[in-house]
Amino acid sequence: MLRNLVILLVAAVTAFPALARDITLTETVTVKSINSAALAADGELAAFTRVVPRTPYVDEDGSSYIELHVANGANQSVPFITGKESLGAVSFNGQTIYFLAKRGDAKHTSLYKMSTTGGEAQLVLSHDAAISSYAISNDGRYIAFRAREKADETKSKLAKKGFKAEVYEEQHEFTHLWLYDTQKADASAVKITSDIQVLSVAFRPGHEQLLVRVAPTALVDDNYMSSQYQLLDLNGKQVSAFESVGKLGKAEFSPDGRYLAVIGAADYNDPADGRLYVYDTNKNNERKDVLPDYLGHVQDIAWRRNDELIWLGHRGTQSEVQALTMQWFESRVIMEPSKLVAVDIDVAAGKSDVLVRAHSAEHPTELFRISGDRITRMTDSNPWLADITMPRQETMRYKARDGLTLEGIVVYPTDYKEGQRYPLMMVVHGGPESHYSNGWLDRYGSPVKYAAQQGYALFFPNYRGSTGRGVEFSKLGQNDYAGKEFDDLVDAKKHLVDIGLVDSAKVGITGGSYGGFASAWAATALTEHFAASVMFVGISDNISKFGTTDIAKEMHAVHARSYPWEKWQWYLERSPIYHAEKARTPILIMHGKEDTRVHPSQSMELYRYLKTHGNVPVRLVLYPGEGHGNRRVAAQLDYSMRLMRWMQHFLVEGNKEAPAHELPHAENLK
Repeated sequence: MLRNLVILLVAAVTAFPALARDITLTETVTVKSINSAALAADGELAAFTRVVPRTPYVDEDGSSYIELHVANGANQSVPFITGKESLGAVSFNGQTIYFLAKRGDAKHTSLYKMSTTGGEAQLVLSHDAAISSYAISNDGRYIAFRAREKADETKSKLAKKGFKAEVYEEQHEFTHLWLYDTQKADASAVKITSDIQVLSVAFRPGHEQLLVRVAPTALVDDNYMSSQYQLLDLNGKQVSAFESVGKLGKAEFSPDGRYLAVIGAADYNDPADGRLYVYDTNKNNERKDVLPDYLGHVQDIAWRRNDELIWLGHRGTQSEVQALTMQWFESRVIMEPSKLVAVDIDVAAGKSDVLVRAHSAEHPTELFRISGDRITRMTDSNPWLADITMPRQETMRYKARDGLTLEGIVVYPTDYKEGQRYPLMMVVHGGPESHYSNGWLDRYGSPVKYAAQQGYALFFPNYRGSTGRGVEFSKLGQNDYAGKEFDDLVDAKKHLVDIGLVDSAKVGITGGSYGGFASAWAATALTEHFAASVMFVGISDNISKFGTTDIAKEMHAVHARSYPWEKWQWYLERSPIYHAEKARTPILIMHGKEDTRVHPSQSMELYRYLKTHGNVPVRLVLYPGEGHGNRRVAAQLDYSMRLMRWMQHFLVEGNKEAPAHELPHAENLK
């Protein structure tokens, strides 16, 4: 039975519209999308936020705008807050919508509310620092929130006098847990934690207790590898803790407060939180791995009843939604794997409908509702996409040289003709604990439809070490930097050449972070296989990377499984700089100047080595104000333009020297 009747949800474009047209790079980086959603207790009303990117060459530089909309059971959405606003953390409490925003003259991000019937938003709670997240008790009396303490004004005064020394990794600014009692007149929020980093907060239903995820320091590494879920009373005293190890994801209590479902890791060396555990508080927090043999990764959870947990999983290049019963720990399908790739879910306790954010090859993330066997699309953020030519996109499987079955997503050129060979752009994901799904892959770093209409084939490989295929598969790349995991990329190229799709001499590679590492490795150690490379926020020296990253603990636990001083030469030989003299692949290197995950010096090192050898065109582009990925639309558009020009210049036109470094931004501004 076609349980999800997906045809209803996307009104799928199976044939090109009569007046189909090409997409532009500007349109690629300015598509709107739904980035969060919440379902009211009645199961009918849904609030959602829509990301509206700024307009390049028109708007001032800055983050995207985020709007608030509300949809009723008939799926008719009403705009509540639009324009040059930015809000988030939307939730319901009764018939009231809550959200975080920094509005008007507010100095910090604060908590607001508004009625589901509309009207003006009202300030509920402000603090001496920005509120990071919040939770509201079921009766509405208590508001728990995460925030830092008020900034020390003395530090500001000293800084004006020139005393600005920073003590690396020792000046922790903890995010604390605060509690506000709405029934106490003129009451102020009370800090109930100290000397510990609070990463999330939620109320336990039916109890005056708070579920928090905490870490010993404010360091990102401890967030990743050393956090724990605890129960606190309303004074901040620990009631109990939930045993876990390694990475932790979302946790949620059943409506009666008995069961706690947690997305966690199989062990300390598991690269990703994707296992589903249920703790029974009636049995001393006894933990059960409820999907022990799942060959995928659990992405989200939501309780529909006291004894029924809805879970979203990614398996291979697809997604699925199932319902798990607590009595027998058996699952039944709610949404089968299909062309729809679900991102997250929400339900209302005791109600049947499931709210889903999802995307497909034809559209970015939109909002859907599952009602029985029917899935209905609720939003259309980019109606103009109906006029865009959609290239053929599908999952492809192939064999690695050692016989391992791998898969990825292949996108054919828009005007594909069987028997003709095309230039290829291979886009390698980061992590490596992540994966590509067969959905909306258009990003500033992978402008799929634009590239396809320019005559490129594209391939998005899920090489060994990727998620989506269970824990064992996700560990296959450990203790083997740039080994079989990157050989998988060469084997993917060989397969695409063997089936007659790709011109072997016109293969380019690109990617960010670990994908940037792959792009650097392809341009140096594997240079004979790739004719162009674009490396973004990538690794070039695995020895200095360990000493400059903010996730050294995570690198050791789930990637390297060793330290550089245990085998210096091995780490050096698995670094692109070691192979710089071999390089014959033109490489464009781009990096955010404020990147703390992969320090910009990684790109500077490779640039200097290649520049000194002088054997190959190389260019380094730095983005001020950007970190481990470009967040602002101007930087994204600039990146896309440079990426496509580099590929066109070397793969298609066959040039030997680098193109001019200028882009037509001044002309576009006029």
